[in-house]
Amino acid sequence: MEIKKKLSWVLCIGLAFMFSCSEKFLEPRPESFFTPENIFVNEGGYQSLLVTMRKDLTREQTAQKNFMAHQWAASEAGVPWLQMDYRALTPNSDQYQQFVNQINDIFQMVKNANTIISRIDEIKWSSEENRNKVLGEALWHRSYWYYRLIGNYGDLPFIKEELKGAKLDFNTHSRWAILNQIQKDAEFSAEWLPVVTSAGVPSKGAANHLLTKIYLANLQFDKAVATATKVIEGPYKLMTNRFGQDANDPRKNVIWDLHRPDNKNIAANTETILAFVDRWEAPVTARSAGLFTMRVYHCAYYNSVSAKDREGKLGMIDSGPLYDSLGRGNPDVALSDWHSYRIWEEGTYNYKTTSDLRRANINWYDREELFYNNPASVQYRQPFDPKNMDVPGEYWARIFPMPFYKTYSPKKPDQTGQPLGSNGDWYIFRLAETYLLRAEAYYWLGQMDNAAADINVVRARAKATPITGANVTIDYIFDESARELFAEQPRQNELNRVSYILAKRGEMGYSLTNIHEKNFFYDRVFKLNDFYRRSGEVRQLGQSPNIQPYHFQWPISDPIITANTLGRINQNLGYVGAQNNKPPLETIE
Repeated sequence: MEIKKKLSWVLCIGLAFMFSCSEKFLEPRPESFFTPENIFVNEGGYQSLLVTMRKDLTREQTAQKNFMAHQWAASEAGVPWLQMDYRALTPNSDQYQQFVNQINDIFQMVKNANTIISRIDEIKWSSEENRNKVLGEALWHRSYWYYRLIGNYGDLPFIKEELKGAKLDFNTHSRWAILNQIQKDAEFSAEWLPVVTSAGVPSKGAANHLLTKIYLANLQFDKAVATATKVIEGPYKLMTNRFGQDANDPRKNVIWDLHRPDNKNIAANTETILAFVDRWEAPVTARSAGLFTMRVYHCAYYNSVSAKDREGKLGMIDSGPLYDSLGRGNPDVALSDWHSYRIWEEGTYNYKTTSDLRRANINWYDREELFYNNPASVQYRQPFDPKNMDVPGEYWARIFPMPFYKTYSPKKPDQTGQPLGSNGDWYIFRLAETYLLRAEAYYWLGQMDNAAADINVVRARAKATPITGANVTIDYIFDESARELFAEQPRQNELNRVSYILAKRGEMGYSLTNIHEKNFFYDRVFKLNDFYRRSGEVRQLGQSPNIQPYHFQWPISDPIITANTLGRINQNLGYVGAQNNKPPLETIE
């Protein structure tokens, strides 16, 4: 982290909190000899920054306000519990969640990548191959984070090089121009990154997987099929047999094994394309605050509003074996009944009778399985009774099932503190998603049987009933990705991507001319997410869950716009300030 903090004495430069720096911050301060000029003097200096960039990937799913939590809180699967009314999300107000502020962190990651990209030829490399591998990985990181940025925010300035002084004349590029640039960059990465890498290091497979997403977003569906096929035919294979930690526990199944943090980067796991590394046993400076999955995605069953017994006393407490297993749920993402129940209702099956291992009883902790865990309660060890709650009608919102197989990450033996979800590795890309991305590309090409075949590869591993080409719709593909990729795939980004595809193709009544008023994201989320359909039944903090079509993208932080005095950074339509927009640039110089 010291390298990241001291790579430049000019940090007041980039579309983020850097704009608010004082003039004194622009002055060189010789407090350290760690500057770009004496770090990037050999290949080791470049490698040291790549290590920092790999560690940046942990921001996706570590600490409480992590990026992936925001993705699923802005979807059909859930809501941010303390900010359920998205109308409170403005360019100047972020309230409890950080939908606006994370742009600052991501642009810091872009800055790191640009430092290598701009300085790649300042040394004599031992070989052209080594140079291009380093450059390829830096371009991969920039492409990865810009894909996430345009998914979050849409049109943005594209920063293509290291900035060495204050810059206040940024202009917005269209997301299409950005897609063209990161497509070119990711193609270079796919050419030069190695097939096999160490854990946490992007590979050729990770480059082709990212390219598949970019090609889809850019409506180049044949190319998306081709790059996904390269990954599928590469050194990867879906895990179908028991493996790793708990492999000898007959109560578990392969889906449980697949999502144990300790199993994600082991050699036996042939499904991992890229997973970040975050271990409790690592030095403090090399690990994150933890996954926080039990905090972010579990309900607050112990909360005094919900936890009372029939005498009005605490029936649920935050201690004991139940607390250690379920953790101290907050939650940052309150899960919807659609995600917990309705997507498992296929044919004659429901969530209790489905053969789908992803909803096997051993893998989830359901509402009806909660019991009073306070030894002092008259209902100790009896089933949780919603009638005892302060507002029994909020039972569906406050107490929801927990996808235990994904979220369970207990404290390590020598770890103290609350059970929030300990450190552990986490998937960035895995092969099951590649199959579903190729299925989507086939869908756009009208090849429904091929799409069904790819979906069935994923479903067969889960022992789910196979489908036919007649079942394939874009909604079904996203139902399947919710079943398979919860808390892995950046959900809002992918819904946003499809919104643009449909609008550009003029399908299903969508159009680019009014995408902020009518889009696939909003129609799907509002239709399926129980919180918005039943908003009058939730009284949490006086909020009424609400989402509007323009919330398919988040607002650009106002300080970023106002500090850019010599250029124009656009605000997303629907938010205050958009009336000052100028046409975005369609090419990147």
